[in-house]
Amino acid sequence: MTYKVKPLSPWREKLYEIIFEADTRLGKLFDIWLLVFILCSVLVVMLETVSYIEIRFRTLLKVVEWFFTIAFTIEYILRLLSVRRPMAYATSFFGIIDLIAIIPTYLSLILAGTHYLVVIRALRLLRIFRIFKLGHFLNEGAVITSALRASRAKITVFLVFILLMVTIIGSVMYLVEGGQEGTTFTSIPRSIYWAIVTLTTVGYGDIAPTTPFGQFLAALVMIMGYGVIAVPTGIVTSEMANQKKDDLISTQSCPSCAREGHDADAGYCKYCGEELNHYTESYVFGGRL
Repeated sequence: MTYKVKPLSPWREKLYEIIFEADTRLGKLFDIWLLVFILCSVLVVMLETVSYIEIRFRTLLKVVEWFFTIAFTIEYILRLLSVRRPMAYATSFFGIIDLIAIIPTYLSLILAGTHYLVVIRALRLLRIFRIFKLGHFLNEGAVITSALRASRAKITVFLVFILLMVTIIGSVMYLVEGGQEGTTFTSIPRSIYWAIVTLTTVGYGDIAPTTPFGQFLAALVMIMGYGVIAVPTGIVTSEMANQKKDDLISTQSCPSCAREGHDADAGYCKYCGEELNHYTESYVFGGRL
């Protein structure tokens, strides 16, 4: 179904071309500066956690952080103005990420420390694949996403089985070790925690069995851990092998909802049905269509 949406005014059309398309000089320049701003803003937040830097440059870091936040806020508003259906963009993946990226700084005025969450802005760097015409990365990303979606039922069953397994193992280990003097297995939940850490081959070492049978059971769980790790990997790999790689993904974004990931020969947006603009060049696999 195609939605009848009022065409953009000339200035909004130009704004859309600059913000959402990287095929023009101004568009690419805007995107590159946006990436620089994102990297610098994340770096500023990281530096704030270094005590001697925070003490010496506290005021400067705050000013710079608010500068980036205001800049990203203006950019977000301009994105809403430049698309035909602002709500469609606002509820899209990148639209939500763009909004979440600016909320923590404002939230820090009420809740101290929440501004550290601006590291979420790093997710905005995913646009680098579109900006530098790395269309083949978009295509491979679509294959991985499709494989994960196709294997979610099998993965869910697997995770449920693992939860049941660690619950049983933890309960048995508590029965074996729980009555020992100075034991670290003080409860079934704590024993389940040990089972999870051991089965995943993490092995913190904060809880360890002392009885011969407990150590024998621990050895079995460790060996099982290697097999457990291989199962989800095999499931996803199998689904990836079954995915079609013939459908190329373009870097064209929809002028209505601003969503990407369309097929190279698509004439309409597969998300909202709006006709795609082709006044700019779209690239796939590093070359022009």
